[in-house]
Amino acid sequence: MWQQSKMLALLLLTVLQYGSQAEDCLKCICLQESGCKPIGCHMDVGSLSCGYYQIKLPYYKDCGTPGRKNGEDVTTAWKRCANDYKCATQCVKAYMNRYKKQCASIGQSSCQAMARLHNGGPSGCSISATIKYWNAIKKCCKCS
Repeated sequence: MWQQSKMLALLLLTVLQYGSQAEDCLKCICLQESGCKPIGCHMDVGSLSCGYYQIKLPYYKDCGTPGRKNGEDVTTAWKRCANDYKCATQCVKAYMNRYKKQCASIGQSSCQAMARLHNGGPSGCSISATIKYWNAIKKCCKCS
């Protein structure tokens, strides 16, 4: 019984630590993108990026269009969600869950995978152009 309790406590600690690191990483991505403010939409590399995480329309579609109301135009839903912290964070988490397996085989930390996927899309973990972005996030969260 003692061993089971010890293992359960260790598992819980690991889950809490990972959760905390993931939240710290998300906060740093938010700070990097917008100062973690609802800054509206801006042109970025030829298309609009919106809100807290500077989410583009294809990213919003890939994350499952959270917060979209019945009959609502996807563009309207995207802009509204991107400027709502809770909705935008839900979108980023869903995007990470969808594409994180793209990074698993190259041994990157969870935060590195999150940062590089966010910055470079589904292939972000293997694109060298995302390393500079990851370095900025790493300084913020003091993670590896």
